[in-house]
Amino acid sequence: MQTPHRKDLVAVWHQCAAPPRQPHPKFGNGDISHAAKYKDGYYSHRPKEKSRVDSNNENSVPRDFENIDNSNFGARSQPHRQSVGATSSKQQREHLQEKAHTQQQAWRDNSPNLGRSSNEVLPVGHQPLAVGNNSSHPGGQGIAGVPRQQYRASQAQQAPSQHRHQHPHRRQATAAPLEVTYDQPPECEISGKEAISALSRAKSKECRQQIAEVYCRHKEGQLMPEKVTRYCHLEGKANVNVQWDEDSAESFPLKPVRIAFVLVVHGRASRQFQRLFKAIYHASHYYYVHVDQRSNYLHRQVQALATQYPNVRVTPWRMSTIWGGASLLTMYLRSMADLLAMRDWSWDFFINLSAADYPIRTNNQLVAFLSKYRDMNFIKSHGRDNARFIRKQGLDRLFFECDTHMWRLGDRKIPDDISVDGGSDWFLLNRLFVEYVINSKDDLVSSMKRFYAYTLLPAESFFHTVLENSAYCESMVDNNLRITNWNRKLGCKCQYKHIVDWCGCSPNDFKPADFHRFQQTVRPTFFARKFEASVNQEIVNQLDTYLFGSFPQGMPALNSYWENVYDEPDGVASLSDTQLTYHHSFSRLGLARAAASLQGNPKDHSCRYFPMGHPVSVHLYFQSDQFQGYLVKHHATNLATSKLETMETWVAPKKNFKLTTNPASTFSRLQFAEIGTEWDAKERMFRNFGGLMGPMDETVGMQKWSKGPNITVTVVWIDPTNVIAATYDILIDASAEFTHYRPPLNQPLRPGVWSVRILHHWSPVAEMKFLIAPLSHHKHQPIRQEETVKLHNGPAKNSYMEQSFHGLNPVLNIPVSLGYVEQAKRNAALTGPELEALARRPGGRAVGGGRRVRRGPHRLSCHAGLLQEPVELPQPRPQIPARSAAGRRAHQVAARPPAGREATAREVHCRLFYLFKGFVVTWGKENCSSSVLGGKKKTKEKVDFLGGVPGHKAKIFRSSRGVPPFRGLCWLCYFSFSVYLFYVSWLSFNCDPNVAIFSSVYFAAE
Repeated sequence: MQTPHRKDLVAVWHQCAAPPRQPHPKFGNGDISHAAKYKDGYYSHRPKEKSRVDSNNENSVPRDFENIDNSNFGARSQPHRQSVGATSSKQQREHLQEKAHTQQQAWRDNSPNLGRSSNEVLPVGHQPLAVGNNSSHPGGQGIAGVPRQQYRASQAQQAPSQHRHQHPHRRQATAAPLEVTYDQPPECEISGKEAISALSRAKSKECRQQIAEVYCRHKEGQLMPEKVTRYCHLEGKANVNVQWDEDSAESFPLKPVRIAFVLVVHGRASRQFQRLFKAIYHASHYYYVHVDQRSNYLHRQVQALATQYPNVRVTPWRMSTIWGGASLLTMYLRSMADLLAMRDWSWDFFINLSAADYPIRTNNQLVAFLSKYRDMNFIKSHGRDNARFIRKQGLDRLFFECDTHMWRLGDRKIPDDISVDGGSDWFLLNRLFVEYVINSKDDLVSSMKRFYAYTLLPAESFFHTVLENSAYCESMVDNNLRITNWNRKLGCKCQYKHIVDWCGCSPNDFKPADFHRFQQTVRPTFFARKFEASVNQEIVNQLDTYLFGSFPQGMPALNSYWENVYDEPDGVASLSDTQLTYHHSFSRLGLARAAASLQGNPKDHSCRYFPMGHPVSVHLYFQSDQFQGYLVKHHATNLATSKLETMETWVAPKKNFKLTTNPASTFSRLQFAEIGTEWDAKERMFRNFGGLMGPMDETVGMQKWSKGPNITVTVVWIDPTNVIAATYDILIDASAEFTHYRPPLNQPLRPGVWSVRILHHWSPVAEMKFLIAPLSHHKHQPIRQEETVKLHNGPAKNSYMEQSFHGLNPVLNIPVSLGYVEQAKRNAALTGPELEALARRPGGRAVGGGRRVRRGPHRLSCHAGLLQEPVELPQPRPQIPARSAAGRRAHQVAARPPAGREATAREVHCRLFYLFKGFVVTWGKENCSSSVLGGKKKTKEKVDFLGGVPGHKAKIFRSSRGVPPFRGLCWLCYFSFSVYLFYVSWLSFNCDPNVAIFSSVYFAAE
């Protein structure tokens, strides 16, 4: 990957064509009289939200768990809409509540084994599913008893800040009956709302069948052990104290321990994994890597690394290990069994790490410490009373994992005669205890494996419980030798409810301000988590300097970071249609920038290219912890040589936020605002870098504030046709730093440039713009006209919400014109070249320029020179072989399908076409320009050999100088040109779809 220089960031920005602003009208009677009544904004029908209390315990569930109701996993149903203040809705809710109460009375005693959760019944067989009153309904209760609509907004900002949004709630409707089908009818009557909810939400028939089988086995008492043998002679926990002397830790022991590191990684951050590996690598240790089944790109990178070292191996099997799932424990147990079976690996300790971990002490210090306590097991306990821990951790609930989801099915009883313990799922275990866990067949181990196979967060409790109740209980040290960056205020947002029927927490990423925590010497700590280079890499640089000394002077790429988001072997199915559209568009922006460097010379084709196929790879690029844009590697055919070349385009984002506050205004709290998707409330950032958004995305508005007095602001969303899509108020507390909210807009969103205005006392204070790109692909195929009409025409009836806000247009000086809507409807039907042409009009401004580099042995003058040297990672120790100076191998001239796949008929046609084009353009231009068919006087007849590519025309005319030597071939060339015109038309729809739509409004290819 070539390294862009920040000083080379030269953008050609285009201003969006916007209607002229009108003077702000004075408030008066009529449609806006209510605005004058409430000068801080519209009246809020929404109650204030409750604050969340956070804490700092060592496991993944909030300490204040008693305040959280985890029963809000209702059966999946049709969307519900509710009208605020409507009498009919109130009567309907009362009727439903009365009906639900009657059902609960009738079903109360149907499931004695599942206790208080059994308030609904699913009859055996293929009958409709009865759904009672739960939180999937608008009237249901969510967290802490807060109404569901209120809770959703409480997730939209920090607790002290409130929203008063002006859109109505969704209209309430009766859910359609849900039918659950099985391959075989369940062996028992399914009762309990958790089980019914799980069955209604499970996607696959296999998963539903498994849920029913597990539920029935548990109901019959065949699943869980009732009593387990305890082998520890101690009454309570062992209280083992270990001494930590950092000065003496450097002394190397006579018989140093050897460590088996099990690295559990997922995602696409291969460079961060390599950096962790370098920091912990030693020839005396062993490294066993498990890559998540869904992370194929990272798996390829790890496999390539493992082939270079005899003490590094990758698991031959892979699992999809979800947060809190039973699969994580299964993966650990299987990895332990593999390590014990490797007779050539003689290790003493098992240490699990993720790619988000990093060492904070040297290898010598770690080995010296573990050699001193080689008989100990280091595991962190929860440190509170067991009864509360069991409730908080959900150990008294039955869970089952399938469809990469952890389903809650009901209640269960903790086995008798053992002490249940738990805490962190990061630990250091000696080999003796690992052998006991894997090979023992005693009642404790076998029963605990059964129990924890149906447990939430099993890795946070299984090893603790087995160790505390086994004969090895005296070896337990209540310290896992790690520092975890818990910030409950930010990390406990119940962000895993889409994969787990429970509420959990996640630690935050370390930042440079946290460095002092690594220097403490009160207790032994050797690792810390979490680190994330895409959030902050500077803290890792500081740690490397602290552990291994200063970096060499002038070390390249020390403050740069790349992360892959697409790789060709993964296939375009790994991308969303929105991502695929933008990536194609970025490559075209670069080609347009290259062509623009010719400065209108129609005879120079050295920098004119025709795009070919899908992108090869796409990377995020960061410099000094700031996102700098996308690096898109792709193929293009050079029109001068007719050869296929591998190109790379750097596309940088444009910030489209501006303050519009009157200089005399006292409003100064707003610092920044942004619209995006994939909001990370924990790190307070958008994970969709650059804001790549399409018609079907759920957009979120974020605002950053300085401290100051309490204020109320109004946020207004305006679509490209000047339709006000949404408006809501935000109450900003004095200490609030960030607020965010996702307005429930009806989809699809209309493509084009949207604007969001922030008002204070109805005076504009800021405006931001964002792009909704029309899709060039739908379901990973070139979009068809019937699909564009559906996806690009905006929501039904041009209404983003049930309530219309058109009365605000004169208040906000937003002109209303049916012409905007009619033009948008016409544009929505465009495809192919017409859609491409739309992007080049003044309102679209798709082509802004591009900085490109050609990958290969030669460079053309039009290619902006990014660094040609190979880029290496910072190398603290030990060295990993760097990439070759030539970079990635240049692709062959002829396009080829991915390895292992035969070329499709379409690919064969595309390949033949480009070979054919080489003859027509190259040979025909050289030999048939001055004399083609023979004859008398010159007869001008301009023919565009490239079928519409500007500036590449050749004259074909008759000459009076006799018959040319290649007359037969020229006749063939001339005849072939008519066939060529057909191919050009066919090519545009089959070989290289048009994709660059509106992109340069927010991206400038560098």
